[in-house]
Parts: sequence; structure tokens; C-alpha cells
Amino acid sequence: MTTKPARPVTGQRSTKQRAAIADVLSATDDFLSAQQLHDKLRDRGESIGLTTVYRNLQALTEAEQIDAIWDGSGETRYRHCSTGHHHHLVCRECGNTVEVQADPVERWAAKIAAENDFSDISHTVEIFGTCAECSK
Repeated sequence: MTTKPARPVTGQRSTKQRAAIADVLSATDDFLSAQQLHDKLRDRGESIGLTTVYRNLQALTEAEQIDAIWDGSGETRYRHCSTGHHHHLVCRECGNTVEVQADPVERWAAKIAAENDFSDISHTVEIFGTCAECSK
């Protein structure tokens, strides 16, 4: 997996904690909950509070440096993604996630926005199912 260095969040200064969070997320392909990320940081010897992790995850998500998905259980999970705008297929069983392009969704969203005189639109799409490995 190729990782890109974390960019400073626009309008906010880069902190040691934010850099550590970005580093952990860049080192894994998995989506992690804030608690899992906090545990990994503590295992690395980082002195960081869970509230600080949440605050930095929010800032990194808003700056579009990481992806955030709701996993269907009420928890948000985070991952560093190296591509531009995309969507996800998520396995309900194991959490395996595949990044997908969805041009028909993009055209549909633009059409609906135009029909309703909306501009500067954004959207997220997560498709949940069971991966081939878990279906066995």
C-alpha cells in the first residue's frame, strides 16, 4: 500500500497528536473506530486522550484527509484513503472494505441537485453486504 504524508488541516496547525493519528491510519488498510485508534496510539507509547483523538478525527475528516464511514452499528470508523472522491462496499461480517467509483451515482446526484436548484453538493455512499470470503 502506498501512503501519502499527512497534510496540515487547512486553517489549523499541525500537532504532534494529529501527525500520530494520521501516521497510524496511513499504516493500515482497515477502517478503525476512535477507540481502536486510541488503543493503537497508546500501544505505541503516545500520550493522547480519547477526546483528543475524536477532535482530530473530526478535523481530518472535514479536511478530507481521511474517510469516515458509519458501520451500521452506530459507530463511525476512519481510514486514510489515497484516492479522490469514491464510495465503499463494506462487509457486515468482517468489515472488509473496497473503494469503488460510482459514476452513475455522481450523475444522479448532479441531476437531482440541478432539478432542485441546489449547488455545491456533496454526498457519501456506503453499500453494505457480505463479502465472498464471509459468504463461504
